Amino acid sequence: MHAGVTLSLLVATFAAAFVEFVEALTIVLAMGSTRSWRSTMWGVAAAVGALAAFTAAAGYALTTWLPETLLQLVIGSLLLVFGLQWLRKAVLRSSGLLATRDEDAAFARQTAAAAAGESRTWMGLDWLSFVVSFKGVFLEGVEVVFIVITFGLNAGNVPVAVIGAAAAGVVVVTAGALVHRPLARVPENTLKYGVGLMLATFGTFWSVEGLGIVRGGHSLEWPGGSLALVVLLAVWFGLSRLLVRALPRLGPARAATGAGAEGATGAARRAAP
Repeated sequence: MHAGVTLSLLVATFAAAFVEFVEALTIVLAMGSTRSWRSTMWGVAAAVGALAAFTAAAGYALTTWLPETLLQLVIGSLLLVFGLQWLRKAVLRSSGLLATRDEDAAFARQTAAAAAGESRTWMGLDWLSFVVSFKGVFLEGVEVVFIVITFGLNAGNVPVAVIGAAAAGVVVVTAGALVHRPLARVPENTLKYGVGLMLATFGTFWSVEGLGIVRGGHSLEWPGGSLALVVLLAVWFGLSRLLVRALPRLGPARAATGAGAEGATGAARRAAP
């Protein structure tokens, strides 16, 4: 594998996993500090076990049921859709049309919900702490697993993807244990922007290669091979920056158009017999 692709794979999985782990950490800290650390950690342990089973099942299904070219098409398309969702939020936040995520505010909301929650025990565990921590870690973890498996399989280097995600987990857990508070100073929105660009770039690259399934089952080749990733990244970055500049200008125009249309509709209704 090209060294640039390997480095991109490592950076992408680390950054994506880091963002998801930061959000999971906020939930765990809120539940543990407000209700029960014991129940919260049991929820985390159960989520990790469920994620391990999910990873094994998903990895086996993808590698066993799909031929290589179809695997590229399916995984590439999923990555592209997933990346565009991240990129959409990043563009809206960068243009000021969507509020940026605030981990301190998220922690305050989670803490308030935990304090107001009903006290119910089950097998000696605080049920709310267990369920919320399990749900939070599992849902955030599923996104990490998805990125690790898809990136790893299509890049032909699952160990590098696993190392990137595991390193992110170690960094987040260590930082959380040291500071005992959400990692609010982490530039989470910037990381999401970068991850969205990488997901869209790799998704485009692999989905186009997978289109070879309709032409004899052989993967299509990009001009320049892996170097095409650099061009795709530049294209997605340039397009996103254009949208960041254009959307704030389109917003007021749309609002004015909508208000004008609503006023005209109201006038027509008042004039109607």
